Amino acid sequence: MGFTVLEVVVVVVVAAFFLALIIPGLINGPSRARDATRKSDLRAIKASLENFYNEKGSYPLKLSELEAGATPFIKKLPKDPKTGAEYVYVTFGNPPNSFYLQATLENKNDPDLKNVGSDPAKGIYQVNSSN
Repeated sequence: MGFTVLEVVVVVVVAAFFLALIIPGLINGPSRARDATRKSDLRAIKASLENFYNEKGSYPLKLSELEAGATPFIKKLPKDPKTGAEYVYVTFGNPPNSFYLQATLENKNDPDLKNVGSDPAKGIYQVNSSN
């Protein structure tokens, strides 16, 4: 009362099919989570920059200015979850009246890479100032 070779082969093929569907999701999961963190970090920094602008009339020259003072605009500046590097911050004007923030996403097919200024080929995700 054992299994026939055909039954064993069918079970192996079905198992391989399901593994082929599941494994890529498990492998890409951590990079998608880091990308979600990067996008969330940029939104949080942008909100702090807009608060800074509303209070001071211009954007800071450096992101570190958001952490300074008796009442900082952000407790601790987030950094890239994989590399620990600071996000790119570029200002325009003197005093600064607009900016953009950039992070490099690991998933080059992320739908949010269609934002203005983003570069899907390089995985660069960009957030622009409201001004």
